[in-house]
Amino acid sequence: MSCQLIGSFLKPSYFVSFRSDAVGLFLKLAKIWTFGNGYAITGCIYIESRYVEGKQNFVLIDEVQMCDGFELAINSLHASSKYDIYVTGSNAFLASNDLATLFVGRVFPVEVYPFSFAEYLEYYDALSAKGFDRYELLDKYVLDGGFAGSYIYDDEFEKTRYLEMIYDTMIVRDIQQKYSLQNEPLLVDIGNYLLDNISRLTTANNIANVLNSERQYTNNKTVSAYLQYFCNAFAFYKVKRYDIEGKNYLRSQDKYYVCDHALKMAKLGKKNMNYGSLYENMVAMELLRRGYEIYVGSLREKEIDFVAMRRDEKIYLQVSYDISTAETLEREVAPLLAVKDAYPKLLLARTRQPEQNYEGVRIIDIADWLMGE
Repeated sequence: MSCQLIGSFLKPSYFVSFRSDAVGLFLKLAKIWTFGNGYAITGCIYIESRYVEGKQNFVLIDEVQMCDGFELAINSLHASSKYDIYVTGSNAFLASNDLATLFVGRVFPVEVYPFSFAEYLEYYDALSAKGFDRYELLDKYVLDGGFAGSYIYDDEFEKTRYLEMIYDTMIVRDIQQKYSLQNEPLLVDIGNYLLDNISRLTTANNIANVLNSERQYTNNKTVSAYLQYFCNAFAFYKVKRYDIEGKNYLRSQDKYYVCDHALKMAKLGKKNMNYGSLYENMVAMELLRRGYEIYVGSLREKEIDFVAMRRDEKIYLQVSYDISTAETLEREVAPLLAVKDAYPKLLLARTRQPEQNYEGVRIIDIADWLMGE
């Protein structure tokens, strides 16, 4: 079951989505109604009628934010201790901190990311069978991104329109509605700034200054709030700086990575593409998928793209598009060689070669690393 949860209650073949006018029926079916005399009755008619004794019963509810008071229904079902309940919906409306408030001690958030490169290859297994290698398919993944809904479109214009729709409606519109924002152009401009400055250190004050120079007047406090809204909706991920020598976190500047790199191209176009920043975004998201906490490494005057931590594990990573010249290679490995501890150090680039080693730094083709090899 998903958003078909209450469909057969109405007609054997009737489909009801929480996007429809039948939202009120869900309230009548599943919400707890408490009356003035203190009595409470539950109307979980459809769900209870499908309960199977002696089996593990699942309830899956999609687009739940379309139903006011849904938390009362979910708490009622949870209190019965008979169901495993899975709730999905808009990122903006189902932020993990909101869920923690609604379901204290009862919720375990599961973050679902767009397709990784490995999942993309699995989806396009037929292409691999036709002789495409992973290096060629990475070039395709850079353009397509991880939103699988776009894969059904052969036409590039239609694919781009789909990705724009995701960003404009499922991110910008939902954030605007969630926080009752009056200045939508400001929200759009801040989002575009983040897309255009992936992998660059920035601050709310810097963004406010840029917008003010373009006559989109704002201040750093408002920009900070809007940045947090984007992060709450999992549209962007904030990465703080980490002082490698002092082993503490720096607050002066941060980086922001978008949930899927293809959104940048859909909104800003493919002209003058910066493959280095796109690869860096892909690596950031892959590290998050693998359960790492990620930071920007700061070591005196040098910067390391990622310090990735997971329990007792730590990895230093640099990401580069092209290290074909000795000068570029030396520039990219220099920050890693400056780190004197024994944790692994990786340089990820488009080498199209087996793994190499340079003074203790592992040099791995980015396609191989994204595949987990």
